[in-house]
Amino acid sequence: MARVLFTACPAYGHALPMLPLIRAAQRGGHDVRVATGPNLTGPLAARGLDAHAVGPSWETAWSAHEAVWADQDLSDEQKMMDGVVALFGTPALQRLDDLVAMASEWRPDIVVHEVLEQAGSMLAHRLAIPGVVHGIGPMFPFYAPLISAAGAAIGEPQLWAQLSTEQAVDLCPPSLQPDAPPPWPGAVAVRPSAGEGQPLPPDLADALASDRPVAYFTLGTVKNADTSDFMTGLRALAAYDGVVIATTGRRLDRDELGPIPANAVVAEFVPQAPLLERADLLVSHSGSGTMLGGLVHGVPQVALPRGTDQPDSAALLVRAGAGMLVAPEDYAVEPIAAAVAAVTQDPAFRAAAERVRDEIAAMPEAGTVWAGLGF
Repeated sequence: MARVLFTACPAYGHALPMLPLIRAAQRGGHDVRVATGPNLTGPLAARGLDAHAVGPSWETAWSAHEAVWADQDLSDEQKMMDGVVALFGTPALQRLDDLVAMASEWRPDIVVHEVLEQAGSMLAHRLAIPGVVHGIGPMFPFYAPLISAAGAAIGEPQLWAQLSTEQAVDLCPPSLQPDAPPPWPGAVAVRPSAGEGQPLPPDLADALASDRPVAYFTLGTVKNADTSDFMTGLRALAAYDGVVIATTGRRLDRDELGPIPANAVVAEFVPQAPLLERADLLVSHSGSGTMLGGLVHGVPQVALPRGTDQPDSAALLVRAGAGMLVAPEDYAVEPIAAAVAAVTQDPAFRAAAERVRDEIAAMPEAGTVWAGLGF
C-alpha cells in the first residue's frame, strides 16, 4: 500500500477530471488524500474523498487575476503573463507551504497533480518521490512556455524542466489532439469521464424523464459572472424544440435574470453525468471537462468559448466535426440560435460526436492505467 496524494487547483474543471484515477488508486487499496483550496474540499468530501484544504480559495486567486486585468497601465501581453502568475503561480507557492506541512506528518509516496497545479510537482521534487501530471483536457503545446515563464516569475526557474520529465496521463481522444508536438510525448492515454452519478433534484429529474429532446446550457463555473451573457444564451435557446436545462455555475440574483423562457429549467449546479447521458445537445463555454463529458456520450455541441484555453478546445471540437463555434465577438442571440438550429438539424454533427465517443470508449480505463504506472 502506498500513500498517494492528488493535488489540484480549487476549481471543478481542474479537480474532477482526476476522479477516475483517484478511484482506481482507492480500489488498489492505497491511502489516498486529495489536496486543494478550501472552497472545493466540501464538494470533494461529499464524494467520499479524504479532502484537505491547502492554499487560498479559487475566489481569492481569481480576484487577484481580475485585478491584474483591471490595471490600465499594463499591456495585454503583460496582463496575460501576470494573470497566469496570479491564478496559478503565487497560489501554488501558498499551497506548497501547506503541502510541506502535511508531508511532515503524512509523507506521500507518489504525487499526482493536474497539469496547472504546480505545487504538486514542486512537492514531489522536494521529497524526491515520483510525480505524475494529469491532463484536464487537450495537452496544449503552450503549456511548456506558460509553465516555464510562470516558474521563473515565482522563483522556480527549473519548474518546467522538472515537470517535463514526469510521467503524464492524457485524457484527450485522438480526434481532439492538438496538431503541434505534445509537451509530454510519452503521455499515457486514460479514458475521460462525464462525472460520477449523483441524484438529481426532483424538478430536473421530472424534466429528464419526459421523451422531449434535452439541451444542456452552461457557461461554466468561472468566467460567467455576467448575468446578461447568461440570459443571451438562454434567450437563444427559447426556440429549441425541447427542454433546456441551464446552470448558472454561481449564485446569480434570480430577480436580475428577467423572464425565463418557458422551455427552460434554471439551477445553480446540476450533476453533469446523468444530464449529459440524457442530453441531445450541449451548448457551453467549451471548458475541457464539459466538452469531453458531452463527447463521452456522443452529444453534438455549440461552443461559446469565454477565455483561457476554451477557444483552443472549441477549435478542436469544430475540427472534429462534432460542433459549431460562436466566437466571443459574435456572442448574441441570433448567431447562437442559428448555430443551435444547424447542429440540431444536421445529423453530421451527431455522427461526428459519436465517432469521438467511440474513440473515448476504446481508451484504457483508469484502473488499467493506474496498474500500468507501476505504483
